[in-house]
Amino acid sequence: MTSGLLIGLGVGLGVWLMVTRLVALGPPTLVDRLALQLRRDQVDGPLLDGPVSSTVEGLVRPYLAGAGQRLEHLVGGGDAVRRRLRRAGSSLDLQDFRIQQVLWAAAFFTGAATLSLAMVAAGSARSPGLLLVFVAGMAVTGVIARDQMLTREIKAREARILAELPTVADLLAVSVAAGESPAAALERTARVARGDLGHELGLALNDVRAGAGLVAALDAMSRRLSVPAVTRFSDGITVAVERGTPLADVLRAQAADAREVRKRTLMEIGGRKEVLMLVPVVFLVLPVTIVFALYPGLAQFDVIAP
Repeated sequence: MTSGLLIGLGVGLGVWLMVTRLVALGPPTLVDRLALQLRRDQVDGPLLDGPVSSTVEGLVRPYLAGAGQRLEHLVGGGDAVRRRLRRAGSSLDLQDFRIQQVLWAAAFFTGAATLSLAMVAAGSARSPGLLLVFVAGMAVTGVIARDQMLTREIKAREARILAELPTVADLLAVSVAAGESPAAALERTARVARGDLGHELGLALNDVRAGAGLVAALDAMSRRLSVPAVTRFSDGITVAVERGTPLADVLRAQAADAREVRKRTLMEIGGRKEVLMLVPVVFLVLPVTIVFALYPGLAQFDVIAP
């Protein structure tokens, strides 16, 4: 009786999944039909950063995409998220980012629900309403945590770009001083550089090859990165190209300015770390020192006291 019931439930669940999947797929779109002719293995963006089974992704992605769209309608700010993804250098689009937020919310929700069920089973849960609030709050925390992770990725990439900027400016200055044109110097530097800024220079070089001017390509790069030092760097090159001033001298000055910015940033980080270093000194080293200084005298008082 029980085995037959389980088999029936399994068959019914399988039929329901097949029907809902066929309804979600709908008729093939023009992109799907062209993808077969162009031999593209994947039309949509990646669901996760790592490798995911195509079968599982094909079954789950429509539901996650719908949940991501509802999350986008709920929180909004799609244009700002797209700009932040570009600043982070991520290959994700808005839909994939919302899907990842849904996955993070589901993971936090599952963990909180498991903990709540364990508390209920142990009899330590006195208010089911508070547990429901806790589970819902953890789901919201998952969405916020993925957003905060994107912010940390942006800050880390901007720090790497600031560290690479002086070297890239020096390479451009050497190439221009050797007699190469600004576009040729940009191509050589983009080919030699291996960091995030070198990748962005490669994108700017692609714009130049596509017909855009060097000034327009550098301006698009600065707007894409939104880093003040890179903006000043591209503005200096733009002024030098438009006014005919020696570009090599301008690039050397830009490299020196980038090094000064890097030095000020390191000094600010050192100032903040200095305050943090006082915490173990005040709360750990100083009390131990006081104890070692006062303990012999206190022990002597105990010996003398009748």
